[in-house]
Amino acid sequence: MERYRPALTGITIALVGFGSSFAVVLTGLQAVGASAGQAASGLIVLCLAQAAGMIFLAYRYRRPLTLAWSTPGAALLASTGTGGYGWSELVGAFVVVGLLILLTALWPALGRAVGAIPAPIAQAMLAGVLFSLCLAPVEALFGDPLWIAPLVLIWVVMQRWLPVFSAPVVFAAALLLIAVELPWGSQISTATLLPRLEFVLPEFTGAAIVGLALPLYLVTMASQNIPGAAVISSYGFHVPWRGALTVTGLGTVAGAAAGGHGVNLAAITAALGAGEEAHRDLAQRWRATAVAGWVYALLALCASALTMMATHARPGLLETVAGLALLSTLATSVSAATSEPAGRIPAAAAFLVAASGITALGIGAAFWALVAGLVLWWVFVPRGRASVAD
Repeated sequence: MERYRPALTGITIALVGFGSSFAVVLTGLQAVGASAGQAASGLIVLCLAQAAGMIFLAYRYRRPLTLAWSTPGAALLASTGTGGYGWSELVGAFVVVGLLILLTALWPALGRAVGAIPAPIAQAMLAGVLFSLCLAPVEALFGDPLWIAPLVLIWVVMQRWLPVFSAPVVFAAALLLIAVELPWGSQISTATLLPRLEFVLPEFTGAAIVGLALPLYLVTMASQNIPGAAVISSYGFHVPWRGALTVTGLGTVAGAAAGGHGVNLAAITAALGAGEEAHRDLAQRWRATAVAGWVYALLALCASALTMMATHARPGLLETVAGLALLSTLATSVSAATSEPAGRIPAAAAFLVAASGITALGIGAAFWALVAGLVLWWVFVPRGRASVAD
């Protein structure tokens, strides 16, 4: 049985990673104005980028370096909305995010600068971004209890007994509910089920770069790459920081034109690949992430069909799946944001600004949340006591 553990764990990594946040990514891409075809294209290219990146890193370094799409980044997109940006401007912002990740790999000082952002401020901004998304299940439950209550009940039961599978199981249950109401027949053609990439020429504007690309980069670094590296290191593996960031940065740049918003180190599923579940022998655990990469390549073939189903979902259903999937992340972010007593007021300010969804000077709330939090942190927190996001 031991010889099959890497394969079984790799399949689990891919299914949990995909199922737990598929709804979040799709919600985020559609919120910023992507059509159904563009959203499906984004999902496909993200799966392919993760697949290629994990397979390369696994064989290159022989370490369980699990990749994921940026779930906090997708949540940021969902909370930002179109923001007055065109889809080509958003694609340009995705390219900039990839370039910033590449720059971080090549210029260590940039990584140190990101790590110097107080962790409570970064987590408060993320909590503010997640707040409206996590309200969706509450609103949907009271608006359509017959369809939403079963999903909430399934989530509660799974959280109690098998929390790691709670989001994928709720996602599968939602697909069954959607299938019941699908207009099977002439309204669904075979063409809509086949995977297809839709490329858009990126457009670079200052407002999109400052208002979206910069917060997206910071959220991805602070909430995915840095914690992901910490998780892998905690199992006794040295993380090739430059190599991992180079691969994820290139993957983000390469996938941006097709709608991919960001690829990064996994922070949650990383533990599955690096732990004893993958193999008793540390030297063999990299095989699980290699298998996960191949499974992601297969999942890319399903993205168009899943997107088609999601576009036919009744209002609130997909948002409920996304909100339930993000609830534990919200709880963790709120806890981290209030961990520093002297920094609670700056963190609260950052949370409120991010949750407000305001846009000023063409720049979204996430950026202003960082500004407000950092300014108040400088005012209220004595030097030398600041916690950092490392």
